Amino acid sequence: MSIHVPLPIPTHLDEASPPALSEKEQTLYDTVLEHFSVADYTLPNVDQEKAALVVDEKYWLSYECLLRYLRATKWDANEAIKRLEDTLKWRRDFGIYDKITPQHVEPEATTGKEFLFGYDTRGRPALYLCPSRQNTEESPRQIHYTVWMLERAIDLMGPGVETLALMIDYADKAKNPSISTARTVLNILQTHYPERLGLALIAHLPWLLHAFYKIITPFIDPLTRLKMVFNPVITENGLFRTAADAEAWSANGGSRVFEPEQLVQEGWNGSQPFIYSQAVYWEALVNLCEERRSKMFATWHYIGGKIGTKEWEVKVAVRDETMNVQVVTENELAENGQ
Repeated sequence: MSIHVPLPIPTHLDEASPPALSEKEQTLYDTVLEHFSVADYTLPNVDQEKAALVVDEKYWLSYECLLRYLRATKWDANEAIKRLEDTLKWRRDFGIYDKITPQHVEPEATTGKEFLFGYDTRGRPALYLCPSRQNTEESPRQIHYTVWMLERAIDLMGPGVETLALMIDYADKAKNPSISTARTVLNILQTHYPERLGLALIAHLPWLLHAFYKIITPFIDPLTRLKMVFNPVITENGLFRTAADAEAWSANGGSRVFEPEQLVQEGWNGSQPFIYSQAVYWEALVNLCEERRSKMFATWHYIGGKIGTKEWEVKVAVRDETMNVQVVTENELAENGQ
């Protein structure tokens, strides 16, 4: 029997809370936190009427978010602040909070060229890209759709999970996007979503398309390149980076990336008979993410609604349903002067 909806978020009770920072790291983190937490903080080089942070932006500036930018800048507090402010302005200009809606990007989704399904052995949501299912001409909306799907992957990250697994399948005579589109997407990911890619698995890559990756490789951050795995090995035991990993794997340990139960059958030889159906999947994904995002936002507000709140605490509370909170919208908070 086929499956047409996303799998539920794994519920593991043994995730470790964020590790303690060293004294130096804590000092640098505090510097960044204090910069954004001052009562009269405003975004630089922005019209004063719109320079104050809105509630969604304060929610986005979590403990883990500040640390992601600090790590990405090799713990340069001033550079991390600059990059965070650049991303805050980019998110406004790009339309993350208003323009990039499900209704806006849905025409890009009809063939299932991108979908979220399953989680790897580290709990990272799997974002599948199927270039052979491309259904539209290159346009800004294509890029909007990719970013929208990335945001939904973030919605579906459980406690302690900050990265995703990217699954690209080049079967069925798939074509690459143009170099300019590829560079634009790469720039967005590397500039405004640092430390978000956990692994990129690229399957069925034909010899001719290796040239495309050689061309764009200079534009890919060296650390990102290390996360790219071409033509991973898939057996009845799951998905592995290499044949050596597959041979060395045992039920008691090893470096398996995906269990068969978390992989789709088509293209990836998993045990899940997932078939993309726009009529069923799209509504299920949108509702799942909106409900989870609303619960996390309400929980964040309930425990203080401050910049620097730990995503870990919010997600654990939502997972365990330990807080009886009402879902509140940004408009309601604004009306209350918060």
